[in-house]
Amino acid sequence: MEYVIGIDLGTSSVKALLVDQKGSICGEAAEAYPLIQLRSGYSEQDPELWINMTIKALGRLIEASGLDPEAVTGMSFSGQMHGLVLLDKQHRVLRHAILWNDTRTTAQCREIEAKLGEDLLKYARNPALEGFTLPKLLWVREHEPELFRQAAVFLLPKDYLRFRLTGQIAMDYSDAAGTLMLNVPAKAWSPEILSAFGISPELCPPLVPSDAGTGTLLPEIAAAAGLTSLVKVFAGGADNACGAIGAGALRPGDTLCSIGTSGVILSYEDNPDADYGGRLHFFNHGRADAFYAMGVTLAAGNSLTWFRDTFAPQSSFDELLEALDEIPPGAGGLLFTPYLPGERTPHGDASIRGSFIGLDSRHTRDHLVKAVVEGITFSLAESIRILRESGQQVESVISIGGGARNEAWLQIQADIFNAGVIRLESEQGPALGAAMLAACGLGWYASLEDCADAFVRRAGVTSPNKERVQVYEELFDLYRQVYVNTQALSKKLEKYRG
Repeated sequence: MEYVIGIDLGTSSVKALLVDQKGSICGEAAEAYPLIQLRSGYSEQDPELWINMTIKALGRLIEASGLDPEAVTGMSFSGQMHGLVLLDKQHRVLRHAILWNDTRTTAQCREIEAKLGEDLLKYARNPALEGFTLPKLLWVREHEPELFRQAAVFLLPKDYLRFRLTGQIAMDYSDAAGTLMLNVPAKAWSPEILSAFGISPELCPPLVPSDAGTGTLLPEIAAAAGLTSLVKVFAGGADNACGAIGAGALRPGDTLCSIGTSGVILSYEDNPDADYGGRLHFFNHGRADAFYAMGVTLAAGNSLTWFRDTFAPQSSFDELLEALDEIPPGAGGLLFTPYLPGERTPHGDASIRGSFIGLDSRHTRDHLVKAVVEGITFSLAESIRILRESGQQVESVISIGGGARNEAWLQIQADIFNAGVIRLESEQGPALGAAMLAACGLGWYASLEDCADAFVRRAGVTSPNKERVQVYEELFDLYRQVYVNTQALSKKLEKYRG
C-alpha cells in the first residue's frame, strides 16, 4: 500500500494528513504558530515558522503511523491565499510575510482602481481589495523602498513552504489567481497589469497546474521529517480550491460553505466568461480548466474565537455552543455583524468594524453566542444571495470547517441559506484536497472526480425548517441594514483605533 501526504498551511497552524490509496485517513498531525499584529489592521507571520512547524508535524505523523517511510510516495499542499513573501536573489526572505487578513493597503487599492478602471475586472476578474497580493507589493515599494529594491521574486505562503522543501520555485494557477496580477481566463501573468504598475515579470514565479510535479524532497528535509528524498512533490493549490476538491465540489452547481478563521461560500464554474461584476471573486480551480466564484467573510470562525477568548476563556467551543438550540432565531432581538477586521463580501470595506445591535440587560452569554453564530451565517448568506441573483441554482450546500461540527449550527445554516446542508463522513477540508492532488499526480486515479468518488463520503443532509426560514428572511433584511447604518460611524472611529 502506498500513501500520500496533504499539507494545509493555514493562518494559525499547519496540518499534515496521511492518506492511503483507498482514501482512508491513516493519521494527522498539526502544529501552531502565532500571528504578528504590530498595529490595528496589520497581520504578518514569520515564514521560518512555517518550515519548522511543517517538518515537526511531518515527523510526528510518520512516527505515530509506524509506516516504512518508503511507503509515502507523494505530497502536495494547500495554503492560505494572498500572503506576500518576498525573496532576494539568493532566495532569502526579506521581511515577514504580509497575510491575507492584513488591511493596511487601502490607499494602494484606490491607486489600482484609478490606474486600471474597468480593465482590472477585464484582466484579473476581481476587484482591488486589501487582502490581495498586488496592493501589498505596492505598499512595500512605497514604504520600504530599499527592501523592495532587493526583491527578486515573490511567492505565496504555501509556495514558499514547497520551495524550502524541494528547492524549486513555482506557483499554481489557483493561488496565483488571488494575487490580482493573473489574467484568470488566460492562466498567465497579465502584462497589462504588471506594466501599469512598473512590476517586472521577473518578480513573478513560473506558473504550473495544481497537479504538476515540482520535484522531490531535499535530502536534508526528508531526513528531518522522517521521509525519503524519493517523495514526489506536487504543486497544490489555494486553500479554498483545495477545500473544494476535498469536499468533492468538482461539478457544475456544486456549492461549498467553509467556516474556518475566515468563511467562504464557493460555487464551481466551468465557464471562463462567467461575469459576477466583481461582486464575487472569480478564481481558477485546482481542477484543470475550471473556475469558481467565491465570497468571503474575513472573520467567520475568528469572530467566535474572539468572543470565547474575550468573554469565556475557560470554555471549549463545544461548551460555548451547547445552548444554541435553546435560544430562538434572532437571539432575543440581538444582531451581530462579524466585521472585526473589516469585511470582504459584499462590501469590500477595510474600515467597517463589527457590532452588536439590540443589546439589553436580559441578554445572557448564550444570547450573544447565538447572535455571533447567526451573524457569521448571515454574512455568508450575502454570497449565496449574489450567486442566486446571478442565475445559480443553490439548492444544496456542502458544509465543512467549524460550522459543520455542530448540529445546531448546521441547522442554522440550512435555515438561513434556505438550502439542504450536506455533511461529510470525514471532513478533512483543504488537507484532503491537497492529498487528492498528490494521488492524481501519482496516477492513482484518472481524474479528480474519480478520486473524489473514492475519497469523499457524504454522511447526510440537514433540511431547512420552513418556519425558521421565514423568520431568518426577515432577520436577514435587518442584518443587511446594519452595514448601511454603521459604515459612516465606523469610518469616523478609525482614527481612535491606534
